[in-house]
Amino acid sequence: MYEIFVQLCRSRGISSYQVSKEAGVGQSTLADWKNGSTPRDTTLQKIADYFGVTLAYLKGEAPAEKPAPAPQDEPTASELMEYLEMLRSRSECRMLFSLAKDATEEDVRRAVAVIEALRREGGKP
Repeated sequence: MYEIFVQLCRSRGISSYQVSKEAGVGQSTLADWKNGSTPRDTTLQKIADYFGVTLAYLKGEAPAEKPAPAPQDEPTASELMEYLEMLRSRSECRMLFSLAKDATEEDVRRAVAVIEALRREGGKP
């Protein structure tokens, strides 16, 4: 199973340290895994989500990765230009982007949920 993790890292040109930091998995967990200890499924799921594969694939129980995101999930050139203009002109967007650069996917999802909740409540605390 660890071999699949190594292959995923190599194929994407990333280190286990980077996976640890960005997926929110302890480096010691990855080191233990390398030495034969199997992480919990919740930890493996974080790693699978990070790589965009199924848990079954990561565990060696399924032959293929799950499909890549559909092209409509990618921002268009005009959307990218709009985002760039927001970063240039709005300090609050720069602040959010600056914080999000190092955030895990889960952190970003939680932040989005908070912002959406505030919008539903009309910005009231």
